[in-house]
Amino acid sequence: GPAVPPRIEPPHEERKTMQQIVQERLRQQHRLPPTPPPGQRRPFDRTGQRPMGPPQGQPRHPSAPGFQGRSAPPGAPAGTRTWNRPGAPPMPAPPVVEQRRPVHERVDRTQRYERQAEKKLESPYIRPQPKPEPPREFRKVTLTEGLTVKDLAEKLGVLAKDLQRKLMDRGVLTTINQTLDKEMAKEIAKDFNAQADFVTFEESVMLDAVEVSATANNVPRPPVVTIMGHVDHGKTSLLDTIRKTRVTEQEAGGITQHIGAYQVKAQNRKITFLDTPGHEAFTLMRARGAKVTDIVVLVVAADDGVMPQTIESIAHTRAAKVPIVVAINKIDKPGVNPERVKRELAEKGLLAEDWGGDTPTVEVSAKTGKNLELLLEILLLVADLQNLKADPTLPAMGAVLEAKIDKGRGNVATVLVQNGTLRVGDNFVAGAVYGKVRAMFDENAKTVKEAEPSTPVEVLGLEGLPMAGDSFQCIADDKKARQIVSYRQEKLRDIALAKTSRLTLDQLHKQLTEGEIKEVPLLLKCDVQGSQEALTEMLNKLSTEKVKVRIVHSGVVAITETDVLLAAASNAIIIGFNV
Repeated sequence: GPAVPPRIEPPHEERKTMQQIVQERLRQQHRLPPTPPPGQRRPFDRTGQRPMGPPQGQPRHPSAPGFQGRSAPPGAPAGTRTWNRPGAPPMPAPPVVEQRRPVHERVDRTQRYERQAEKKLESPYIRPQPKPEPPREFRKVTLTEGLTVKDLAEKLGVLAKDLQRKLMDRGVLTTINQTLDKEMAKEIAKDFNAQADFVTFEESVMLDAVEVSATANNVPRPPVVTIMGHVDHGKTSLLDTIRKTRVTEQEAGGITQHIGAYQVKAQNRKITFLDTPGHEAFTLMRARGAKVTDIVVLVVAADDGVMPQTIESIAHTRAAKVPIVVAINKIDKPGVNPERVKRELAEKGLLAEDWGGDTPTVEVSAKTGKNLELLLEILLLVADLQNLKADPTLPAMGAVLEAKIDKGRGNVATVLVQNGTLRVGDNFVAGAVYGKVRAMFDENAKTVKEAEPSTPVEVLGLEGLPMAGDSFQCIADDKKARQIVSYRQEKLRDIALAKTSRLTLDQLHKQLTEGEIKEVPLLLKCDVQGSQEALTEMLNKLSTEKVKVRIVHSGVVAITETDVLLAAASNAIIIGFNV
């Protein structure tokens, strides 16, 4: 047949696919972002976190608007459609546009960090600091000296094993009955949110006793009056006239060497008198007398006036904050001028009542007994103004006035009961000494079964010799009392060891240079501890540049054969005072 001429195709024009047409319409309606170049992902939809627009390479649903599908070419699976026209060339890929930052934004990384640091410094904004932890609330607990691990655990309300674990963290291994130091106990208490306040054993016992007795049975008690003044101003003679006794004749040289405690009845009431030494060597005794008293009677001789120990007694009384009653003695002597004594006392701050002051002043005579009744009335009036009361139902507490070793009776302590009632058989702690009352004697050496508040007694049954001025406290728990005594004795040993320091080169050189100085060794024995303190201080003051006094040994006991042997070995001189 005739040859069929070839079909001339019109020039190919690039036609848009159906997908491009749909995307273009949606883009015009602002529903699709621009088409990304090939090789890049479409932007994410921030709300749904998925690419926006229809997924590429997947046909749209036939129900979508603008869909015009074409039949699949021969051999294609059934149900498939093609998007391009048969025989059409593939769509050219759009040109890849290189996205680069502007030149002014391409900054070195180091410069960017420096610029950020400068902005932080220049910015007035201050970063918020971390909030401090809120302050810990500490509860207060009261602890006593010599407490054990078990006692501390009970006070803190925790288990003993938890407390021991805290101690182990600090490198301290303890048993449940081991005593703790004050500082260590305070640190452990802080770990359990507690603030520890320490009180003495005597204060703790009294606090517990007051808490147990809901209604304290406070009753008026006799006043404790201490007689103070210069030596030989007639203190003991004044007291002898009041008591109608002769104590002065029994004292060495007519001078009091220790505190005497007596009880006198006046106007159907009792008054406890403490007679203190007036010699300059007995300063500590006067200080102790002022601490345990309620009223001080300052005795001033009308012929001598204010003397050094008078001024010292005024200082002790003011330090103890105790009222003063002035007794101008020896007015029976001819030519005396009591007004001169009042003027001298006014210069020391004691203005008499008849001069417009507030210090009661009485002119008395210990020899004739003039105005002694008036003095007693004034003392009772001052005591009533102080409203002195005590609870006799509490365990006895007081102060040790004197202590000595009596031949045949052993350790004896003169005790002033300040509160409670002391009975025979009571366990007590006096300073660092434990004891049990075996017997008690009054100032007339009569046996008594009990001693009420403001009563001075001699107590037998001490295991050692307490120091004059130590506190005296009765306790029912014998084990607790011994525990406190053991703790105090350990502390005293630590203090004694701390004083014995090592010998330095300077001290050694000083001892070598002092080898030429003569030394006088002494061995001192006294009747009471107060006298021992006073004589030790006075003998040490006798040392000079050429002669030095050294006390080899001092004690409160009679001179024994051991003392003689010690004195012979050290070439010492034995001095006995009232032994």
